[in-house]
Amino acid sequence: MIKESYEQKRENKLDELNVDLVVVGGGLSGVCAAVVAARENLKVILIQDRPVLGGNSSSEVRLWALGATSHMGNNNRWSREGGLINEILLDNLKRNKEGNPLIFDTILLEKVYEERKITLLLNTAVYEVLKTNDKIIKSVKAFCSQNSTIYVCKAPLFCDASGDGIVAFQAGASFRMGAETIDEFDEGFAPNIEDYGNLLGHSLYFYTKDIGKPVSYTAPSFAIDNADELPRIKNYQLNQHGCKLWWVEYGGRLDTIHKSEEIKFELWKVVYGIWDFVKNSGRYPEAENLTLEWVGTIPGKRESRRFEGDYILNQKDIVEQRDYYDRVTTGGWAMDLHPADGIYSEHNSCTQWHSKGVYSIPYRSYYSKDINNLFLTGRIISVSHVAFGSSRVMLTCAHGGQAVGMAAAICNKNNWNPRQLSDTNNITILQNKLNQNGQCIPRLALNDEDDLVGASRVYSSSNLKLESFSSSNEWQVLKASTAQLLPLKKGEKYTFTFDVKTAVDSKFEVVIKSSSSENHYTPDLTLESQIFELRKGVHQINYKCQKEIDFNGYSYLCFMKNEDVSILLSNDRITGVLTVQNKINAAVSNFGRQDPPSNIGIESFEFWTPERRPLGKNIAMNINPPLEIFEPDNISNGFLRPTSNGQINAWVASLDDELPTLKVEWGEKKKISRLKLFFDADFDNSMESILMGHPESEIPFVVGDYQIYDDENIMVYNKEGNYQAINDIKFNKSIITTTLKLVFKKPNKNIPVSVFKIAAY
Repeated sequence: MIKESYEQKRENKLDELNVDLVVVGGGLSGVCAAVVAARENLKVILIQDRPVLGGNSSSEVRLWALGATSHMGNNNRWSREGGLINEILLDNLKRNKEGNPLIFDTILLEKVYEERKITLLLNTAVYEVLKTNDKIIKSVKAFCSQNSTIYVCKAPLFCDASGDGIVAFQAGASFRMGAETIDEFDEGFAPNIEDYGNLLGHSLYFYTKDIGKPVSYTAPSFAIDNADELPRIKNYQLNQHGCKLWWVEYGGRLDTIHKSEEIKFELWKVVYGIWDFVKNSGRYPEAENLTLEWVGTIPGKRESRRFEGDYILNQKDIVEQRDYYDRVTTGGWAMDLHPADGIYSEHNSCTQWHSKGVYSIPYRSYYSKDINNLFLTGRIISVSHVAFGSSRVMLTCAHGGQAVGMAAAICNKNNWNPRQLSDTNNITILQNKLNQNGQCIPRLALNDEDDLVGASRVYSSSNLKLESFSSSNEWQVLKASTAQLLPLKKGEKYTFTFDVKTAVDSKFEVVIKSSSSENHYTPDLTLESQIFELRKGVHQINYKCQKEIDFNGYSYLCFMKNEDVSILLSNDRITGVLTVQNKINAAVSNFGRQDPPSNIGIESFEFWTPERRPLGKNIAMNINPPLEIFEPDNISNGFLRPTSNGQINAWVASLDDELPTLKVEWGEKKKISRLKLFFDADFDNSMESILMGHPESEIPFVVGDYQIYDDENIMVYNKEGNYQAINDIKFNKSIITTTLKLVFKKPNKNIPVSVFKIAAY
């Protein structure tokens, strides 16, 4: 028993912690920063003011995590974010392909729990920043409501991933809140503040459940009683729940920090009023058996403060895909702004304009220009309001978190502050370390001087010679123009042979398109076209190019829309080769093409986008001359996915090679303690974390089983059941050998083995 006499005043328990890095904020960006830093041997404190990790992606809010792939609704091929966040998404796919937000919570918690160098403080809110001097943070104070403990967390480096920027704000760092004028960064998309508003609002979601019998509903007294008058009520569809209700938004006219509770309560009024309308208006009789299963208790916040770094990313950086010397992350979501009045607005629910391809974000946007030891990540980084419309989405934020975690480790090792790392002589250290871990910084090759494979000769048991896609006996009606995306070679004059059938006599057009820049996959150039007169029946067509291909890169063999014509498909799937369609994906404002107003500085172009598996099959065809670009030399060229200049960047074995083998030879003994293998995890697939669900639990291109042998043919490693893109193999005892032989098991009869990279250290 504990018994204490009266005291005039008591103090809460105080716990002082000293580490290498303090990360404040446990959303995806904070989690990635903390885990990456811990894996680089830093002692880290991760402070999260909620009971779960994940921020807007958690079960408290239930927003799917998205980024550059944009629901597979843009022209950003093979653009999913790499590194740790890709590892998390692949774990989630394996264990949670149905998209249960509670399971996603556990996957994030597990990632942090498994890093013994991370001290995790949940339900703990930072409330005070202490400084050594004007430019340096000494410590932060935080209070845990669940154990009545005050924590004083000290470190030489801090990372603010808190969403509202509590650390940066209290430390006095320069920040912005709201929209700039058009003139400041020459941003034509900058909104008219009086009409459109300054800030993006919050959203609150709900889930419904069919209980198999009628259920009544009485709205609480605070619910709105005029939901039928809401301009956006037309968006509602029965059984629509979770983050598909993103349009239930409010608060952009208010202070989205200090008025957040008021905004939340207004959203509760709206949500319960909408449900009252659905249940009791008589317009939704099919809702009779539905009940509310869950309503969010905290809203998903889109925008508040943005802190200034040494560079402020802006609209032109995104549209023009400017690459700065210090680029460390990638973005690709549309510039996506919402009217401040949200659900009460007469404007469209959002205005989205896409760029032609992915853009990069400079490292100088990830630290405060004022506070010497403060990193920034998540939605508070140094960007304009328009650029924020794209950079704010969670996978882009997570990718930035990875860059910050690695930057902190490098700064710690070299006793640098964040700005010193941005020096042109230092930044390549960060870029290479990130790319070694699968970051895939746009248009930046990995220059890994420590990798022993770079000084070896690599032999393969076979190399794919892509001369045909075999027939599946399945026909696809050309309801939308469909293109086979192929990496063609300069100087060749190709012939493509394929089968079509028509229900009636018809004209059938084939067009070859390409991209105007090596920086994107948008097919904005037409190279040539031919029209074929078809009679009813099945036809084999020989499309002979009228001229030689005059560049090395991807071309689009386009079979133009004609609902009277069907084309023969193949079940073969090959790394770096796919089909796309000129079709609508209204969820991301893709209506086949975009035509923005002429004065806002954004380009018009067509969208050619893939379909999700099991759809999106290749076209059965013969290709002459065949594509011979899948050589083993690709595994050491520094790129870890296909790139828009037409490089596959992978070794791909022949389709009939059942046990494909790579042999790495040095000609002399090498001491190897670590191997890293990079497989094809289909970076074109948008793996939404929750709600949507996916048809498969593993990416079919990934090699699941393989063995590694030394020069005496002794097996030194055996792997079964792999589903990850990166396999990091650390040997208990170093291997001394002149060769390594890697034997892979073919994952699928219609998918050849492929490997992007092998690195040895």
